[in-house]
Amino acid sequence: MRRGLALAVALGLTGSLAAAPAVAVGGDTGPVEWGACPAPIAAAAPEVQCGTVTVPLDYQEPDGTQIDLTVSRIPSTNPQKRRGVLLLNPGGPGGSGLTMPHDLVSLGVPAGVTDAYDLIGMDPRGVGYSARVDCGFTNEQGYPGNVPPWAEDDAAVLEQAAAARAVAEQCAAHDTDGRMAHISTANTARDLDRIRAALGERKASFLGYSYGSALGAAYASMFPRTTDRVIIDSNAGDTALTRAGVRRFGLGFEQAFPGFARWAASRHTSYGLGRTPAQVRATYFTLAERLDKQPLPGVDGSLFRVNTFGALYSESSYPALARAWQQVKNAGAVTAGPQPAATPSPYSNFYSAFLAVTCNDSEWPSNVGVYRRSVAQDRVKYPMFGAAAANINACAFWSLGPGEPQVAVNDRGPANVLILQNRRDAGTPLRGGQIIREKFAHRSRLVTVDENQHGVYVFGDNPCALDIGTAWLVDGVLPPDTNCAASTRSGLNLDREGEKRRAETLRTRPLGTVTAS
Repeated sequence: MRRGLALAVALGLTGSLAAAPAVAVGGDTGPVEWGACPAPIAAAAPEVQCGTVTVPLDYQEPDGTQIDLTVSRIPSTNPQKRRGVLLLNPGGPGGSGLTMPHDLVSLGVPAGVTDAYDLIGMDPRGVGYSARVDCGFTNEQGYPGNVPPWAEDDAAVLEQAAAARAVAEQCAAHDTDGRMAHISTANTARDLDRIRAALGERKASFLGYSYGSALGAAYASMFPRTTDRVIIDSNAGDTALTRAGVRRFGLGFEQAFPGFARWAASRHTSYGLGRTPAQVRATYFTLAERLDKQPLPGVDGSLFRVNTFGALYSESSYPALARAWQQVKNAGAVTAGPQPAATPSPYSNFYSAFLAVTCNDSEWPSNVGVYRRSVAQDRVKYPMFGAAAANINACAFWSLGPGEPQVAVNDRGPANVLILQNRRDAGTPLRGGQIIREKFAHRSRLVTVDENQHGVYVFGDNPCALDIGTAWLVDGVLPPDTNCAASTRSGLNLDREGEKRRAETLRTRPLGTVTAS
């Protein structure tokens, strides 16, 4: 927990407005020529192949400026059992997905899935190797990331409003090639269908986590005839990350925190954070409020809160979080690191793509008073994190979009959407899964999993949910709405090799998660 820490929360949420026209299937996209991946991807995922698919920057001008999207794959391991392609998205918006085929295999995706599908990853438009966008964030700038900072009072909201306006203006100034207005969930869904066509497939299946659930909801809604078996995991409730979805971070924090509190209380002798869950919760408020008044070198109350939020994404982060709390509690244990130089932030592209998609996808209030009232309400309703989740961000002042209405959920297609949702998920609370189930009506089924983390299929460790997800992808068995009981594993076994692999994947390529410099 030092000043250079950047917390990037990736997910996808809420609020359908009006239908965006699908258009843009096919085009002149030729077959994908597979070869070596860019060096960093090849080093991280040596078995993955890469190629490019060319698509219009603006689908309303299909013969205008074209951009290249970089895609990746691990081919089916059993061509005789192959049934198609499985398009993958790890979250964001802004998350790179090129190593995701490798990530799923390393986490133990069942062989039936790798027999049945070519696993297809991609950098979505605006991200990484796919027509990258960049607002020019620097280390020195200290941009707090994609969750607004905690607002301890009304004055803090006004201060953040000025900072958010400056960020929106900075992004507009750096958009010299005019790409940012076209970085959206609707256009990424159109890209997915172009990729399907380039791969020579009549239909494509899809697996998306966190914000990837919003992309999957948009893809299935816009292209019901060419989507095959769809899994949307860790859901935010709609086809975009909207203000209502971000505000639900406050709810998710409150629902996920008791799991950490029980874990820490059972280890009071080691960590000294409280003998009961109630005492651990009280310690959170004590430390956060102390840091509000007297920040330590490298950590203030806002950073303490958002770091705790990020760690609640996975039980495997509990030990590191408890140690960080100990350091804060012991005051002098946290030392200042070197001050960052005015060099490009390693998260600049992630932050930039996140803002472009989030701000372009839906309307955000521009009246600062709306945020002032929301922060005051959520500070009381969700006292642990509500005054951060409800705070104002750059979308209030965004000048580049939205260029079209938010994608509306289409419940008139085939029954082909499996919704996987943990009960206690800090980033995408259970309510998001319930909302998208209601919107997709007859097209979907909801599997509710009694676990305390972000991510269900493969990234989780629940055998019931794993079996249901695999049966859908491999055999086409869409279950009735189902409740999966908690797995028999306990939070005591966090040092197991599988948990270590999951934690490392969450840290480096998450479903939306914590990335520390």
